[in-house]
Order: sequence, then structure tokens, then C-alpha cells
Amino acid sequence: MIKAIFFSAFDINEGPKVLHQVPADSIVPSCTSTQIPLFHFPSVSSYILPRPELCSRLITFCTPAHRVLSHPVCLQSSTYPRNAYTFSIALVLDASTPFASYATVTLKLASLLRTLEEQSRFLSRDASAPNTGKIYALCEILLEDLNNYCETMIPIDDSNTLNIKLFPTYPPPPPLYPYHVPLSTVRLDNLTDPNWDLTMLRILPHIDGINSVKQISLLADADYKLVRKAIEHLLYYGCLLLLDIFSFSAIYAPTAELSSFVEDTEMQEECARYVTLPPEGTGETLKRDPISGFQLIELYLGLKQGQTVKNFYIEHSEIMDRIDVRRFITFGVIKGFLYRVHKYAIATSQTSRRKRDHKTKIRQKDHPPTAVEARNDETDRDLVAFEKFLDGTHCFDEICTELMISEQELVGRLKALGDVQTICR
Repeated sequence: MIKAIFFSAFDINEGPKVLHQVPADSIVPSCTSTQIPLFHFPSVSSYILPRPELCSRLITFCTPAHRVLSHPVCLQSSTYPRNAYTFSIALVLDASTPFASYATVTLKLASLLRTLEEQSRFLSRDASAPNTGKIYALCEILLEDLNNYCETMIPIDDSNTLNIKLFPTYPPPPPLYPYHVPLSTVRLDNLTDPNWDLTMLRILPHIDGINSVKQISLLADADYKLVRKAIEHLLYYGCLLLLDIFSFSAIYAPTAELSSFVEDTEMQEECARYVTLPPEGTGETLKRDPISGFQLIELYLGLKQGQTVKNFYIEHSEIMDRIDVRRFITFGVIKGFLYRVHKYAIATSQTSRRKRDHKTKIRQKDHPPTAVEARNDETDRDLVAFEKFLDGTHCFDEICTELMISEQELVGRLKALGDVQTICR
């Protein structure tokens, strides 16, 4: 929130001087005012109206309680006293307020006022008393509109209009990897426009909570880097969530946040609506009882370390026949009371030795391989291909996505290597 806006200029007789300020007396109080200013202007005037070398650039500094954003402008011309006119319009914020969006406002204001001054001497010829006239009205409307509506449109004259919009500042999106699965939190179709980026329009139909980022780029026949940038854009504005690739061989376990689900009946009802499969057929099938919150709690408590989704489904098959298992898992992950237990592969010292032996055999081999040697060579080639993934820092999802193979195929190839340990964490 903007605390104050003020316009200052360099007076040839008095030096740096605040000509207009909103609210009144917030920067330089009048002689009869008892209001305490936001900061002591004379002590910081050299930053607000600096030497010409420091003009035409954004200057920001903090006082003990506030942050000041200014963009001083110095115009050189023989028509001005001392051949120069220096002015600045500045915004005052709380010191803790994120100021990135306000910096853009400051730059735009300075650019507009510079243009007006160059065109018609809009600023230097203004003979209005302090806190009156067009410049004061501009500051007053700016403060009110930006604080209340985050945007403003102010007609200046017949040729110039000030249009400003404050865009919210969000935290950086989480890191995005090829194996992440984006899930939309809004109806993206309702937000689209024919003028949107072509890559964005091509990938939207494939964002369904099932396809990974790499799969989306393949399905949309678009460059992966462009797809990643488009998805990061949607992530930044909170239009997407990131999930893991769903598979029945995956392992999930509850977190301590499950207690919030146990206590929140509204969340249980929301979960029941989200995960229940629509009835099929007619008659008795349509009359089955809805899934209760107690049943959902029991099911989530049934997930545990070392148990795959497939084994969990078989164990609770009677009730899981009425539940979309993918949505069941997704709901818990989104709400934060389920987490994915990832699998990692680690090569042993013996595996590393086999890799060095393979390189030696490649250099020494000068005869056609036998059938046994051919099988061993294929295994050794797999070992070389997997080399960068066998350090315990690459999960199975990442390896499968990178090599474009299924988890079942990956497990088979790792078993063929023989000396690779799989851990879950």
C-alpha cells in the first residue's frame, strides 16, 4: 500500500523542494501543522534529486520505517535557469512491502512527466501554489486509485492519458522437471484468448493431471523448452499444481497433516464427491450408499511405506471399486496429508569396477564377440547408459522420463546389471 506520493523539483534559490505531497504534510509539514512526517526530507533530498550523473535511473532507499522509490529526471536546455531542470515524483511505501510492481509505476510516471515537460513545459510552467493544481490532482488520484483499485486512468490533456495497473507480485514458482505432472486449478479454457502464445494454446488440451511435462511437449509437438516456459508461467500465477506421475507401482504414505482431514468433515465430504466413481447401469447399482468420511479415513490410514498402490487396491478392493484411485491419491497429495515415497538406484563399488572393465574391453577387443560376450556387452552398455542415474539422487520417475521407458522395464534392466541397490525415501 502506498503511504504517500510527492513531487519535488530543484529550486535555484532554495535547492531541493517538495512542491506537492499527498497526504498533505506527510513529507514536509507546514509551519502550523503538528503532524510528524514519514521521514526527514532534507537528510535524503540528495537521493531524491541527485546530481545529473545519477538521474534517469530508478533510485530506492529505506528509512527506518519506510521505503522511497524515485526516478529523478534532469532536462538540459538553455530555456531553463542554470540551463537545467531537475524534478522527481516519488512513492513512499512501508519498508516491508514488496516493491517490484511499484518500481514499474515509478518508471512509467517519470517517463510520462518527462514527455509532458518536453512537449509543453507542463511542469516548469506550473505556477500553482503547493498542494494545488494539476500535478497535485494527479498525485491525489494516483494514491487513491492505486490503493483502492490497483489501477488508474487519468486524462492529462488532449494528447496524453496515464494508464497504470498494479500487477501482484507472486513468489517464484517451484522448480519444474520433465517428470512433473501439471494439474490445473482453474478452467484454463475460460481464460484463453486467440492472441495467446501459440505454444500455450497447443499445450492446454494436454494438461489433464495425467501427462508429464515431457509427454505434453511430445503430444503437442512443441519444443520442450517453450513448453516448460509456458507451464512455468501458469505456475507463477497459481493456475497449476505439480504432481508426480501416477502408477500402481508407486508408494504413498500419510503425513502428520492427516489429522486435519480427520477433524474436518467438510474436507471429507469434498473428498467423497471428488473420488467417488459415477454409478454404472440401473437399478440396485444406483442405490448404493455414499462413501463415508470414516471409510475414507480408514483408507488413507491404510497407505504405508513399502506398500504399492496396487497392493493397497487389492487389499481394499471391495470399497475401492467405487473409488477413482488416481483421484483418491491426488486429493491427498494436493491437501498435503499424503506424500510420495520415491525410489532411487545406487551403484555399488562392484558395479563401478565392471564399468571400468567394459571400457578396457572396448579398447582391447579385436575379434567378433560370442553369444555370451554379446549379452554381457549389452548389460555393460546399459550400465554405461545408466551411469549418471546410479548415484542415489535421481528418482525412478526422472529416469523413466529421461530414457522414455516404463518403470517395469527400468526395474528389469537394473536387475540385469546385478549390482544396483534400490532404496525408497
